[in-house]
Amino acid sequence: MNKHFLETLLQKHQQAGTFPSTSDICRLVTRILLVLFPEQTQAKYKDVADVEIQMGVYQKELTRLLGSMQKDLPAPANELSDAFMNELSVIYDKLLLDIQAILNGDPAARSEFEVIRAYPGFYAIAFYRMAHALYKLNIPLMPRIIMEYAHSKTGIDIHPGATIGKNFYIDHGTGIVIGETAHIGDNVKVYQGVTLGALSVSKDKADTKRHPTIEDNVIIYSGATILGGKTVVGHDSIIGGNVWLTESVQPFTRVYHKAQIEVIIKNADPSLNETENNEEAIRKMKKAESENTKKNS
Repeated sequence: MNKHFLETLLQKHQQAGTFPSTSDICRLVTRILLVLFPEQTQAKYKDVADVEIQMGVYQKELTRLLGSMQKDLPAPANELSDAFMNELSVIYDKLLLDIQAILNGDPAARSEFEVIRAYPGFYAIAFYRMAHALYKLNIPLMPRIIMEYAHSKTGIDIHPGATIGKNFYIDHGTGIVIGETAHIGDNVKVYQGVTLGALSVSKDKADTKRHPTIEDNVIIYSGATILGGKTVVGHDSIIGGNVWLTESVQPFTRVYHKAQIEVIIKNADPSLNETENNEEAIRKMKKAESENTKKNS
């Protein structure tokens, strides 16, 4: 093998900083979720002290992971770890509301247990709420790694920087994309294939609000695409399936996509133009309908 190439690789390895492995990060977050929701595990704790000990173990692990990237952190690793663990009770309360939103919104959902155990929407939201807490602490990269892990499991791509209110409901979820600067209010329902994205991918827009604002009580049906940082969907609005929206809409607005169906006529007469062939097809259809009416009368 080329020696210069090997020397280049060696140099890159020697210059690389320390950063916790993706598997360590995702394993820790998953284990914390298992403590929050026993529906996800067979583990049983005998008393509060037992739970406290387990959480202490995870806090130490988080401190260790953060410590390996201390030079990139805005504060000591133990302080950030402590702040995150203290936020878990708030995250837990929000997730209970998310579970109830799914249970209320999906006729197929039979129980909280089913939502927690089997709904990818809940899984994605749970990881998002923890990743967002780390994001707010200005911890770099780790929140993105957590959400890409959740994305790989659910097909739901939520940037940890997005702001999402209470009672967030994701139906099915595959194909949902929610950008970094999106703002989502309370009681919002989002169906599969929805994109809350940016109008421009220009790098100089990185520090601006690039993704839309969705106010309270909005429903966005499958396949809808809403783009732009200045785009606001007013509260209590409904955005229909496959809508492409790049402008704001007022509260209580309903926006629907009108499909245009193209009919291609088989066995068209080559001596006629397209309009004449269409007229001929319509004439034949009306004649057939008239004959059927006479037969049935």
